[in-house]
Amino acid sequence: MSKVKTSFFCQSCGTQHAQWQGQCNSCKQWNTLTEEVMEKPDKKNWKTEKKASTISKPLKINQIEISSESRIDTGDAELNRVLGGGIIPGALMLLGGEPGIGKSTLLLQIAITVGCKVLYVSGEESQRQIKIRSDRMDTSSDQCYVLSETKTQNIFSQIETLAPELVVIDSVQTLHTDYIDSSPGSVSQIKECTAEFIKFAKETHVPVFLVGHITKDGQIAGPKILEHMVDVVLHFEGDRNHIYRILRTQKNRFGATSEIGIYEMQSKGLRAVSNPSELLISEKDEKLSGHAIAATIEGIRPLMIEIQALVSTAVYGTPQRTTTGYNTKRLNMLLAVLEKRAGFALGAKDVFINITGGISIADPAIDLAVVVAILSSYHDIDVSENFCFAAEVGLSGEIRPVPKTEQRIQEASKLGFDTIVISKFAKIGKQNESIKVLAVSKIEALISALFG
Repeated sequence: MSKVKTSFFCQSCGTQHAQWQGQCNSCKQWNTLTEEVMEKPDKKNWKTEKKASTISKPLKINQIEISSESRIDTGDAELNRVLGGGIIPGALMLLGGEPGIGKSTLLLQIAITVGCKVLYVSGEESQRQIKIRSDRMDTSSDQCYVLSETKTQNIFSQIETLAPELVVIDSVQTLHTDYIDSSPGSVSQIKECTAEFIKFAKETHVPVFLVGHITKDGQIAGPKILEHMVDVVLHFEGDRNHIYRILRTQKNRFGATSEIGIYEMQSKGLRAVSNPSELLISEKDEKLSGHAIAATIEGIRPLMIEIQALVSTAVYGTPQRTTTGYNTKRLNMLLAVLEKRAGFALGAKDVFINITGGISIADPAIDLAVVVAILSSYHDIDVSENFCFAAEVGLSGEIRPVPKTEQRIQEASKLGFDTIVISKFAKIGKQNESIKVLAVSKIEALISALFG
């Protein structure tokens, strides 16, 4: 009997080491090395019953023939937007997110509504449990096949028999292959199982969705190389206390990486939100101070979001600076600008900032709306609900232009706003007659125009 060959892998970054040591040489993390059995020497192709494919040969790039296959329509407008227009045949896509956020629900909905033959493989739930979820969502399809299996060789055997046009694996951390003797979820198992599905997807042009667990730090569990191996990395995020979920693209070889999709969690599953601006702006019976509407852009989609601010006298010695969905360091910068350039004594005030809907925005174009919300709460004067703002605030108090200003103006006009405040230096074409554009260059001019 041959000696079993083992090696040590870092559970954080996946780096291989010849022997155990306290610290990983690559990522410098401590106590992350675990011993795993190396792969067996009689490794085979993913096609267990067929001969290995012929050796590929190099071709001139102008001699490579591409098929006329178009992207696969998922039946979900939000997912199509995030993927760049649909699913590319042969693509391997990885979807990560917090436990219970709705990853399995989203992919089951896609598997039922995509309109082609789909094999949904679950290593976490039984077929009866998946059927119960399908009944709860009140959806059904005669082209969605469900398999409860974790061994990749058995999965590929069923794939060869069924010949699906789309494969969903939930999740990659539950898979194991006979070619690796380590336990499911280990670095070597995740790498080998993913490599098998990559080879399958590229040879058969069948797209594959992989669900990935995440660690307590919010990173996809397993080696970092997993995200390099796949074609698309999607992250499903949101707060369980809110009904909105955001699908973000962290990597996309076939489209932009700045797109987002917004969903609403309901009792019957996830509903795609086609116009999130109306949902992200709260309804009020009366005028309140500390509210301002910002025109932001995520990818190519303009959004109107509501900024809420509360300024109060600090009870304790050190004033609080608390934000939800906004960068705290950027808030401190804006407060310093207001105190230095506009003369507002905010050093002894508690300041709280909240972006409604439970979403996080990093667009600097919402700076102006944050400043207006803070001043509105400071003076206890409400800002007209027909006003919206789209500009960046500089350290010297200047109002700086932001990209895609015309798209922000068009979105504001479509939603019925009367006035949008932008930078005086923003370059825009023909003005929209249905909305007034107020251009300012300094923060002092903004304060005098809104608060007198």
